[in-house]
Amino acid sequence: MRKIPVLLIPVLLIPVLLVFCSPLTLRAQNTTPDAPPPTSSIAAPTSSAEDASSKKAREALNAMVQALGGDTWLNQQNAYIDGRIAGFYQGKPTGATVRYWDWRTPTSERIDMTEKKTDKHDWSQIFAGKECWEITFRGKNPVPKDQCAEAIRRREHSIEAAAHVWMKDPSTVLMYEGQSLAERHLAQQVTLLNAENDSITIQIDAMTHLPLRRTYFWRDPVYKDRNEEVEEYDDYHNIEGIQTPFTITRLHNGDMTRQSFVFKAAYNVPLPPDGFDATAAAAHLHK
Repeated sequence: MRKIPVLLIPVLLIPVLLVFCSPLTLRAQNTTPDAPPPTSSIAAPTSSAEDASSKKAREALNAMVQALGGDTWLNQQNAYIDGRIAGFYQGKPTGATVRYWDWRTPTSERIDMTEKKTDKHDWSQIFAGKECWEITFRGKNPVPKDQCAEAIRRREHSIEAAAHVWMKDPSTVLMYEGQSLAERHLAQQVTLLNAENDSITIQIDAMTHLPLRRTYFWRDPVYKDRNEEVEEYDDYHNIEGIQTPFTITRLHNGDMTRQSFVFKAAYNVPLPPDGFDATAAAAHLHK
């Protein structure tokens, strides 16, 4: 609640004024109904009041959305990425690299891969909703359950999910946690906490307002260990009005697990009607 100036108010009248000055009344005094909403911002849920920390967190997140491309980024239908993945084990490079082609929509993802130097892929992974399939020369098979769960968790805790789902949920609590360092950049740190006590922490570059680092935690269903998953974003390029990180690094409990290097990116590209159909992909691979 905002503090009421008391310099000119007798002390005995303060309780009376506090009874009649509700938070809604105080907020209405500073409202400018004629001002248009900011472009490309995620509006605060109207069902609950936001404190100073929540307001500052929402402002930082809205600035991030604007920096990523505003309405162009928010309204993208799909994305295409062409690049290479480098593998790591216990934080050390394994020397293995994989060429990949990644197609994404808000609900599905398909990754075609090859370990060769040609442009012809050898196997694919398709994540559609809660289903996860791997297509190789042996045909279509389910992705191992732990890998499928990891892919779903990553999608549900992505920067896109934070903007499209978490920020629009009235039960989500936004917390501004001050400034921190992320990859030697000064960053604003914001955490989104949902009704299930699940959270996403985003570190946003204080100068460019682009996301630098995204962190979430999950508990192993068998061993009950608390695990930390981190994605770091670097080397942004403006592709068709959308700021795209060309280097993405993943870490699990502090150890680097993989780095992705983007060669080419595009948005809102025509997709084949059966692009996320695992059965059709298996038939095509066997041709």
